Order: sequence, then structure tokens, then C-alpha cells
Amino acid sequence: MASSDGIRTFTPSSLATLRGHFTGLDTSLHGSKWDQLWTENFAPWDRGVPNPALDEVLTERKDLLGSVKLEGGKRKKALVPGCGMGYDVLLLAAHGYDAYGLEISENALKGARKTEAGSAGKEEYAVRDKGVGKGKVTFLSGDYFKDDFVKEVEGDGKFDIIFDYTFLCALPPSLRPAWALRKSQLLSPTGRLICLEFPSTKPVSSGGPPYALPPVVYEGHLPRPGQELAYDSEGNISTDKLGEEAKDGLVMLAHIKPKKTHQVINIGVDESGKVLDWVGVWAHK
Repeated sequence: MASSDGIRTFTPSSLATLRGHFTGLDTSLHGSKWDQLWTENFAPWDRGVPNPALDEVLTERKDLLGSVKLEGGKRKKALVPGCGMGYDVLLLAAHGYDAYGLEISENALKGARKTEAGSAGKEEYAVRDKGVGKGKVTFLSGDYFKDDFVKEVEGDGKFDIIFDYTFLCALPPSLRPAWALRKSQLLSPTGRLICLEFPSTKPVSSGGPPYALPPVVYEGHLPRPGQELAYDSEGNISTDKLGEEAKDGLVMLAHIKPKKTHQVINIGVDESGKVLDWVGVWAHK
């Protein structure tokens, strides 16, 4: 199912199809199944443009993110795992970052390169600061949980910005400890992790993908990367059983309610247009 223009939402039918596509499958097979969906042009999550909440944070919260360039003038590197059609990668480049989009789906990467090829002259990808200029765009094929793609990244393979959106919600809860550990490993010592928390109000018991991601999921896992956390029978984190935060854990710098996000009714916004998503900005201790 391809996305259409205007306000879009996951229909009950597309949600059921998406859940059924992964039911009972070993997680090692998920990559090929996502590629199959892209091949079939089934992408109800695809909005066709960058998320305005990311643009807002990049524009208005430089107090959290700092300069786009490092000392010496070298550009900071940004990563978007599960980048899909590449919209947010191109937005990060427009803000001046050398931006990397990572995808396990070759068909999604074909779409991302097509998006880049057609991006010239589009307002959403215009250079935000002419003094800084536009960063380089690189799309990588690889598995987020493995190191192969890191060999193609300039420098030490760590990133100054990591943007996570429609990525964690695509992963089954069993992968959350590894997801958090990987974030800790890939984020540079002074880097910032930007998590657009989506879907934050979806019932946890409804399953996925997309899996419900209330703020407590991030608050539980990111300070304890790699640790298995206790969940109750309904799928909620047992907050009374959380252990000590790890030395390599991340700390939240800000929890932001964005002015805008993608218009996904009853998932990103409610029926009145009120934003349901949150943005968390994280860093190393």
C-alpha cells in the first residue's frame, strides 16, 4: 500500500497486514521482510517529507546540539538508522551535517537515492545557513546491529547526531536492550541522540509493528544499554524493578513537545490535530 498525499493514517487493515507480516518470525528474518514490503510499495508509514519535529529541534535547540561543525571546521556526522526514503537524511544535510542514512532494505535505498536525485530546488531541503552550507549525503546498506557499515563511515565510525524515528517502533521489544547498547556505542562522546517518540499513546497491548513507545521505554532502556528489563504481562516496563543505571548509559537532556509532527491521526496527532509525539534528546554521562 503506497502512501497518498495529504493527512494519512494507518488503517485497521494496513496495521493488521503489517503485524501479520512479522508474526512468528525469527528476528533474523525481519530485514528481508521489510525489503519485501518496500518491493511491494507497501509503506503506510511513509509521509513523503522530513518530519517537522526534527527540523524544529535542529533549528531551535542549538543550545542542546551545539555547532554543526567541530573545532577545526570539520562537519559533524549524523546517522539515521532505518532511513527509508531518506527524507530526514537530506534534512540533516540541509542543516549542514554530513548525513548518513542506514538501511537493511536495498529497495528502500533505491528510493532514498531517487529522493536525493529529485531534491534540488525543494524548499524542505534548502540550505538552512549559507555560512555553514550543505553537508554530504551518504546512503549505506547494512544491519544496525553489526559493524560492517561502520567501515564506510569517515573517521572513528561514531556519530555526533543520531536520529531515531520509526526505527525502534519497528523492532520487537526483545531487541530493545541491543538497540540501546548500539546507540551508546555509535554515539560520539559529545554527541546527541534525538529520539522522536512514536507512537507514544498507542496501547502497549496492541502489538506491532509499529510497537507502542511511551516515554518510559526510552527512560528505561537508554540509561541501561544492553540490560534486560522486566516487563509485565501486558507489555509495560516494570518500573519498580529497574536496576541501577549503567556507567555507559545515556542521560536525557530534554523532553520536548514539538509544535508539529507528521499528521498520522490517532498515532502522531489526535483527531483535533494535537501533537501526541515527544522528542527526547540524550547524551553520554
